[in-house]
Amino acid sequence: MDYIWSDRKRTLFGLPLSFTKYALSKERLFIETGFFNKKEDEVRLYRIMDISLSRSFGQRIFGVGTIHCCSADKTMKDFDIISIKHPKEVKEQLSELIEAQRDAKRVTNREYMEDDHGDFDMDD
Repeated sequence: MDYIWSDRKRTLFGLPLSFTKYALSKERLFIETGFFNKKEDEVRLYRIMDISLSRSFGQRIFGVGTIHCCSADKTMKDFDIISIKHPKEVKEQLSELIEAQRDAKRVTNREYMEDDHGDFDMDD
């Protein structure tokens, strides 16, 4: 399989001393964890609804960050891509691939806005 991006979870001093691996293809994101007991999760990109980037002071010093993904996937739910190098670039690349997959699959995200009274605002 051709991966567009791959990295490991970074630990102390931004070094890849972890057994958590991340890989991204055009359609799926893979997360592999474990040493003795391995677990591989995957989420189809069109199922990711929202992404955000957070970087603590320590992460900024060592050039890493964490991407939080809100997903509609039943097994993955919301998950984090923890302490990766070049997090802004990865987030932008991921965002573009998500939009491309959502357009290709014709997936829409329906959001409702709540007014001040707790009622849903439904246009006539």
